[in-house]
Amino acid sequence: MSGPCIFCKITEGVIPSRRIYSDEHCTAFLDIAPLAPGHTLVVPRQHVTNLLDCSADALAAVTRALPRLATALVAATGATGLNLLQNSGASSGQVVMHLHFHLIPRRDGDGLGYRWNAGSYAPGEAESLQDLLIKQLQS
Repeated sequence: MSGPCIFCKITEGVIPSRRIYSDEHCTAFLDIAPLAPGHTLVVPRQHVTNLLDCSADALAAVTRALPRLATALVAATGATGLNLLQNSGASSGQVVMHLHFHLIPRRDGDGLGYRWNAGSYAPGEAESLQDLLIKQLQS
């Protein structure tokens, strides 16, 4: 798909990148605006908008490379941890509408972080949601 998708253009080699890995299913390259040295994006070669638009087989093929990439990133950067992040949809923070995973090497005291305010369920709410989810998964 060449169209306007920047990640499609990167996987096709139309736009240059700091590519570190590529196979028949995905391409991984250094983020141009890294949150930490080694911040890498892993994208499927086939255009898929987000996780909600991706088949299980396609997702499995893309994510198969993640352990190898994570190990290499930690070794190359000296990181002591790693975040794997994926945003699906604009409301989640997805900016480029092509499925991608962020691998972000981390170190103690690196100043990076995110904070989610944990909530709680009203009485009976978790049970109701559990029932709805089970019904959805069975259909």
